[in-house]
Amino acid sequence: MTDAPALILENIRKSFGENEVLKGIDLTVAPHEVVCLIGASGSGKSTLLRCTNLVEPLDSGRVVVEGEEITAAGVDADRVRRRIGIVYQSFNLFPHMTVLRNVTLAPREALKMDRKTADEMAISLLQRFGLAGRRDEYPDRLSGGQQQRVAIVRALAMRPSIMLLDEVTSALDPELVAEVLSVIRELAHEGMTMLIATHEMGFARDIADRVCFLEDGRILEQGPPERIFSSPENPRTARFLRRIIEAGRL
Repeated sequence: MTDAPALILENIRKSFGENEVLKGIDLTVAPHEVVCLIGASGSGKSTLLRCTNLVEPLDSGRVVVEGEEITAAGVDADRVRRRIGIVYQSFNLFPHMTVLRNVTLAPREALKMDRKTADEMAISLLQRFGLAGRRDEYPDRLSGGQQQRVAIVRALAMRPSIMLLDEVTSALDPELVAEVLSVIRELAHEGMTMLIATHEMGFARDIADRVCFLEDGRILEQGPPERIFSSPENPRTARFLRRIIEAGRL
């Protein structure tokens, strides 16, 4: 890892009406680091990811991507956001477009990539993740796991330096979870910087360089997965993990 952070989140605050969802989040992610966000539903994990690339506007705070503050006045946030890929728990594929068109749309429109180059790049990515034979299919002809893999490929087609993954397995049947997690695991092994919100505790323990436990809009504890999962220091983290273990999810 280099000294310069890939991502800096500084004092991130976000409210929806009277509900303050993020209460001053500070987080720095190094290049090639995989950080997993864990915590109960409603703890702020998904909102934090959406604020990271300004899908949700911040109430206050700073977001710095590879040394450039995208929250600064006068900065073209759309230009910087192209370096950040995001995949949601709902696949959000365009139902009227083929798989190939879903993947090539953004590179052609945002990056002004010519059709031949975009198609070649997309086919290479689809082949890498076992989807080459599905390039002319429409999303409703794919399984949930295949749709989520297409969503990940679509994000990768923009050649991001950082990937945000928001509970990408939560909408899948259990038998489809493994195929999506294997794609994410491959990206981690190749050095992709990732910030992942997940309920898959075993996966977080296996893949993360660092785990952050969120509760009530704050990061209460963070550290290497082996310490967080085996000997958490914060009693709230310990209580959360105890419930996870009792539910058979770790």
